[in-house]
Amino acid sequence: MDRWLAMRIFVKVAETESFAKTARHMHMSAPSVTRTIAALEELIGARLFVRTTRSVKTTEAGSRYLDDCRRILSDIAEAESAAAGHYAEPSGALTITASAMFGQMYVLPIVTEYLDTYPSMRARTFFLDRPVNIVDEGMDVAIRIGHLPDSGFTAIPVGSVRRVICGSPEYLDSRGAPATPGDLKNHRIVASNSAWSSPEWRFAEGQRVVIDAALQCNTNEAAIETAKAGRGLTRVLLYQIGPALLEGTLQIVLSEFEEPPLPIHVLYPEGRQAPAKVRAFVDLAVSRLRENPLFN
Repeated sequence: MDRWLAMRIFVKVAETESFAKTARHMHMSAPSVTRTIAALEELIGARLFVRTTRSVKTTEAGSRYLDDCRRILSDIAEAESAAAGHYAEPSGALTITASAMFGQMYVLPIVTEYLDTYPSMRARTFFLDRPVNIVDEGMDVAIRIGHLPDSGFTAIPVGSVRRVICGSPEYLDSRGAPATPGDLKNHRIVASNSAWSSPEWRFAEGQRVVIDAALQCNTNEAAIETAKAGRGLTRVLLYQIGPALLEGTLQIVLSEFEEPPLPIHVLYPEGRQAPAKVRAFVDLAVSRLRENPLFN
């Protein structure tokens, strides 16, 4: 069995929901289409379609196989174009991961711009505050904040982000701004139990302060809103309060004592062999993130 042809036939049947229409589209006989799908199901060991007198629908296994076939056929077409010296247009689906708040605030606008530029593309985002295994979980591109382990992936630096302590103008007017990290013990602290948070706040030149938080929030958003309401000081990443700084609802304190900023990278597995859909998104993401003054 010609596996490549069988995949093409399978994808066309799934799209038309008809063996007869597929046969007409591919200039084949209907029995040939039926035999090819039957042979493919026997090879895989799973039913790919549920057939009735009126329609043909993919099974759960068929739906998963459909995504894989589309990706494989897209990769084959792109490889042929590359061999012929042509730059392939992005096609298929792209999967992007980033941390939750960073992804929603800064990566999602890049994704929507990408989709506007390439209307035939589809995209999925996984904005999660946990480590994501790029290969095992099927990610095409990751935007990571922090120092990267040696993975062999292509990592493009796009900037850095500071950890900052901030409070509202009203709070700072009433309680005064801390002059040194040790002064934090005299302030009301709103802490976030995010993935990188710790009760021990570290500063430049090895200074450390153990924080006794008056309020612990399970999200950065909650801690930021509490600080904006004048209820205390909180520590977050600079990008998380970008809008609040512009609005004047939060102010940064102790900036001269900050640790070195954390690097930001756009990360992807394939390097120069990356498909056009990945290269196009990476180029756009690198450009947009480097333009952002919060990261540079």
